[in-house]
Amino acid sequence: MNIGPNTVAVFHYTLRNEAGEELETSRGAEPSAFLFGASNIIPGLEAALAGKASGDVFTASVAPGDAYGEVDPQRQQRVPVKHLLFKGKLRPGMVVQLNTSDGRIPVTVVKVGRHSADIDTNHPLAGQALSFDIEVVDVRAATEEEVAHGHAHGPGGHQH
Repeated sequence: MNIGPNTVAVFHYTLRNEAGEELETSRGAEPSAFLFGASNIIPGLEAALAGKASGDVFTASVAPGDAYGEVDPQRQQRVPVKHLLFKGKLRPGMVVQLNTSDGRIPVTVVKVGRHSADIDTNHPLAGQALSFDIEVVDVRAATEEEVAHGHAHGPGGHQH
């Protein structure tokens, strides 16, 4: 079976930035699972996985526009430090969590003041071309419940 509409793909990945530095990997842990076509992963990675089958191993290069977007300079703002979740001393360059009405989002600290901080709400990987080393572990038909919920269930997917 190939990855396509109404399928769940289970895969291991290693994510690298433009400099080739490893940023994240699923190796040594549970593989990731996603429902194809439900926008559960970045568009460029989903497009690269389309048509692949269990056992396929490949590298996918994803441009910033198909990953986390380009950096938008308008997405910087000043917020009270009490709205940020972090450990230790707050420093420029740290990626911390910002409490919003829609939940927590990762933000990058640009400048730290006594009671407030300037933050960048662009995704930390915005503006970067990314490389994914992929190993497709399994491809299966999605259940009706997964299609209705818009995500994969079970190991590597969403748990209810």
